[in-house]
This record gives sequence, structure tokens and C-alpha cells, in this order.
Amino acid sequence: MRLLVKSLSIGFLFLFFTSEVSAAEELTREQILDKRMDYYIRYSTDTLPWYYLAAVDQYERNIQEVRKDLPERDGVVAIQFTDDFWVGPLNPLGDDTNLTTISFFDGQGRDGNNDGFADRQNDEDVMFTLVQYLSPRVHSEKDFQRALREYYDKEITVKQIMTNAKIYKTYEVLNLDKRAFVLSIRHDYSYRSTWGDRRGWGGRRMHEGTDLFAYSGVPVKSATHGIVETKGWNDYGGWRVGIRDVNNTYHYYAHLSGYAKGIEEGSIVEPGTVVGYVGSSGYGKKGTSGKFAPHLHYGMYKYNGRTEWAYDPFPLLQKWEREEKIRYKLNPAAK
Repeated sequence: MRLLVKSLSIGFLFLFFTSEVSAAEELTREQILDKRMDYYIRYSTDTLPWYYLAAVDQYERNIQEVRKDLPERDGVVAIQFTDDFWVGPLNPLGDDTNLTTISFFDGQGRDGNNDGFADRQNDEDVMFTLVQYLSPRVHSEKDFQRALREYYDKEITVKQIMTNAKIYKTYEVLNLDKRAFVLSIRHDYSYRSTWGDRRGWGGRRMHEGTDLFAYSGVPVKSATHGIVETKGWNDYGGWRVGIRDVNNTYHYYAHLSGYAKGIEEGSIVEPGTVVGYVGSSGYGKKGTSGKFAPHLHYGMYKYNGRTEWAYDPFPLLQKWEREEKIRYKLNPAAK
């Protein structure tokens, strides 16, 4: 009996201290971002600046979060390589870490931490392999785009990674989590979930977004850090703006009455940047307006590395609205 109690006590203490150590080893988001940035800077070169490496890593992280066929990599960086790329297309060992056999089978896996192995589970090996693959190919921005096109074989993927790079270069930080509500909360507005409602103009179709009703001329704001990818007329959306962020998300603002000064394709915006004004444009040829009450149509589209699909923005709009009202309640001058 004493032996049983002693064994149970030892087992309990082991589990207790193990859980304490595990909890202590868990990193905060800021610590993870700091460690990530350290990798990017450490492995950057004159022709591969840190924001190029960050852009690729962020893209890989984004697609893993929304693809069931891609396991999320357990590490500070998210970059993953296929078996064929890492160990060689004819290598019978898909999990090979031996540098000699990997080289023999023309694999690209490299040893970044000098432990004698090329391990895809090691962040340093992954970062070193990425740089070793890109360095001979990249001497300019055009070279970087060409290398991405060669590796991913999708133009929209190249566009997304270049978007990430430009945004990171502009803000020089990885934490771009801040969001803003898409209308100025100083004005009257109303909205509800309109996702999936029927739309008849131009043929039967499903409503892919949320309609936010307000008076014509109410400022429309960017929800996120991003780059203006599209600006101009669309027969359905009228005067519209499309903004792509670093999370593989395309934000669509439609039925505007006009644009804010300085907003052009290629402009870099941040949460709260006024991009245009509520209107009732659309449902016809260029310049058509007044076929419906003034409102902002806001849509969100996620790119998963294969296709871009719409999803309901209503829950996020509610969240951003609550957060913005709290911020302004704490700091009324910020209005």
C-alpha cells in the first residue's frame, strides 16, 4: 500500500512539474513575433531582405490555416517543403535527414544549425534551405517574382507574396493585427447580416457580403493594413475599391459615391484610412447611380493557394465595431 501511494505521489509530482515547465515554455504572441523577426533578419541578404522572407513565411502560414490538406507546421516559421523538394524526387525515404543521401537524390534540404542533419522540423534548417534556394535566383525584385512564379506556379500567389513584402517593408513590423470598423462611427448607420440573400440584377446570385446603410458621403475606412489592388467601376458594385492584406484576404468596398484623395491602385493603407464615401453607384453602365438606397457593400475573400472564396464578414464587422466604440469611449479625442 505504501509503495502504491509513493508511486502515485511521484507520478503526480512528475505531471505537475512537467505541466509547469510546458506552461513556462509557451511563448506569448509578441515573443513569437520577435523570434520570427530574428530569423528573418539573421537569414536575410543584400538581395533577400527580411521582408521577402517574412512575406513567403506569412503566405505559407495563411494557407495552412484554411486548408485541410496542409497540416499546420509546428514551429515559429510556417514554411513547408514537399518531400520531392526536400529529399529528392527519387529518394525512397520521404523523411530523410541525411545530407549525403539528400544530395545524392538532388534534394534541396540543407543544414542550417550545423548539427549535421537537414531536418524539416527545425526552423533554422527550413530558413537556411529557403535562402539557399532563392539566393542564386534573386538579384532584383523582378528576379524574386520570377523565382516565386517558378516555385508556386500561380500568378495570384506571386501577387499575394509581393503584397505581403511591400506592407512589411512599409511598416517594418510583423504585428499588423489592428483592425478598424469600415464606417465612421460618428455618423448614423445600420447593418444586419445579409449574407446569402438573393440578388436579382444581372441574374440570380447570392449576396456575398454585408450591406451597411448610411447617408451618402459618410466616410468609408480601410479595415486593415493593405494595398489598394483595384479601383474603378464595376457594373455590379459601381465605384469600388479592393484592398489585399497580409492574411490572404481581399477586402471589397462597393457602391461608393467617390474616392478619398490620394487613393490609387498601389496605395498602401492602414486601419482607419479613409478610402472613399458611401453612395448608391452600380447596377448599370459606368456612372449609374440611385437604383437603391445609399449603402456600403463590404465583402471579404480568402485566397487559400488554389482558389479565392467569399465568406461572411458580419461577425467580424460586429467585433470591429465593438472594439472601435471601446477605443473611442476611452479616448473621445480620437474621433
